[in-house]
Amino acid sequence: MQLKRLITIAVIAVSVYACKEDNSAEVAYEKELAEIVEEEKILEFGFDINNYIVKRDTIQKGDSFGEILQRNNIGYPDIFQIAEKTKDTFDIRKLHPGKPYTLLFSKESEKDSLPSPETFIYQTDQVEYVVVNLKDSIHAYTSKKPVTYIEKVATGVIESSISKTLEDKGLSQRLAYKMADDIYAWTIDFRRLQKGDRFKVIYTDKYIDDSIYAGVHDVKAAYFEHNGDSLYAFRFQTDSVKGIVDYFNEDAKNLRRAFLKAPVQFSRISSRYNLKRRIAVYGYKVRPHKGTDFAAPIGTPIMATANGTVVESTRRGGNGKYVKIRHNDTYSTQYLHMSKRLVQKGDFVKQGDIIGKVGMTGNTGGPHVCYRFWKNGQQVDPFKQKLPEAKPISDSLKVKFLEHIKPIKQRLDNIFFLEADPIQPENTITEDTNVEI
Repeated sequence: MQLKRLITIAVIAVSVYACKEDNSAEVAYEKELAEIVEEEKILEFGFDINNYIVKRDTIQKGDSFGEILQRNNIGYPDIFQIAEKTKDTFDIRKLHPGKPYTLLFSKESEKDSLPSPETFIYQTDQVEYVVVNLKDSIHAYTSKKPVTYIEKVATGVIESSISKTLEDKGLSQRLAYKMADDIYAWTIDFRRLQKGDRFKVIYTDKYIDDSIYAGVHDVKAAYFEHNGDSLYAFRFQTDSVKGIVDYFNEDAKNLRRAFLKAPVQFSRISSRYNLKRRIAVYGYKVRPHKGTDFAAPIGTPIMATANGTVVESTRRGGNGKYVKIRHNDTYSTQYLHMSKRLVQKGDFVKQGDIIGKVGMTGNTGGPHVCYRFWKNGQQVDPFKQKLPEAKPISDSLKVKFLEHIKPIKQRLDNIFFLEADPIQPENTITEDTNVEI
């Protein structure tokens, strides 16, 4: 943008010089145009910020829409009118602490002793925002910041862990989570990687307003060498209506199982299934632990590990708040110590649906979810079960899949393992502000 501005000014300067001896009126016009270019537009939320006095803040605990406007010299009758006229688009009750908002004041209002804003802008997330016009034709609308996806490739050779390898290359740890939790969860134990294991990955980074890095968006394809095995993974949409996406190997075999490996993302196992566990506080008596504990901060979303029907959603004794799901005649799962339950008995849930939040209810010494797994009515260790694979790709889609991955696999195979920095961006896709992300 700065380069374009300098070029424009240079062109105008040349034009002015060329016209000096021809016509004084044209010279004056070119000078005026140059002055206009001097002040480059700064667009934010669709407004030229240069034209306003801008006040930025975040919603504080206890703040309300009315209180914010009152603090900025808008009276209650006007607030009531604004709320009424915009209620179909903007629910003033749903302001969340920590979310940013912006107030735009006319520069003319500097002359007023009690200036009031013309526009209120509330950011619901990094991309989407609500604009409330507070003056004249009162109305509200939602919009989105432009999003850009940049495709990149990266390689790595494991020395100690994948996290350390990515850190040394200046890459996002989100890549490790994507590979460990989304792609290779059932084929590679990332806690037991070996020195010399190596990987190649094609992925996209997400940017907002061209400059704000919003993390890894998705992984298009990956290749991992581990324990002498070569493990490919290709992202492929199997249902465009429901937006279902899975990862498959080069033979169209689904890499996922019917169950997620863990009910929470980015967590660690703090206690495993152990029928011979002894605890000091109980005098080292045998106290079987028939669940797997995943430590995570309070409020962390808990996911259903497979499709099923909620058969219990209650609070009881040492279990605290919990949910139990029946998946079929063979398998059931239970999720203990929740701070909040988000489903009710009888609800049907899909794999990955959020069913509650991590807490410390019941008998627990720290925030975690105790994940219990039943097979044929017996509690078992899910990590020692030969669980069914996820639904395979249909025969009608298999041909399409194999055609789809052919050029991607060729590209992946032609990426060399590099010890240097990741390869620079190759493909850039800018998303329209009104397109659903």
